[in-house]
Amino acid sequence: MSIETTDWTMTSDRTPEYAWRDTGDGVAQWRLSWLPGHRLSPLQALAGMELDELLSDPDAVHDEDTYQEVADYAATLGVRYERAVILLSRRMIERLRRHSGVRTRREAEPVLSGRIPRPH
Repeated sequence: MSIETTDWTMTSDRTPEYAWRDTGDGVAQWRLSWLPGHRLSPLQALAGMELDELLSDPDAVHDEDTYQEVADYAATLGVRYERAVILLSRRMIERLRRHSGVRTRREAEPVLSGRIPRPH
């Protein structure tokens, strides 16, 4: 894994997700791009980045040791690993849609039903 950490950010060369340090309430806390509503310690933010890197490796998905690492990182982060998988999957799907120009279901429904959406 290759997570680059500074005093203010954590980035990965394997995934577009990132962590940043937030001082909004006067106290420095960390946040993850895929879990922005959670205020985290530096250790938790790093665990979230490591968890994301593991889940981004298709060769490791069926590895029992990787599964245990994912569960451990999720526990450190304070979320169930299933929730982490769902949140990261949604972010990936959203990125793929944005880059491919594919409409979301809500955007496509009026067109598919034969109704033309009216401009606002």
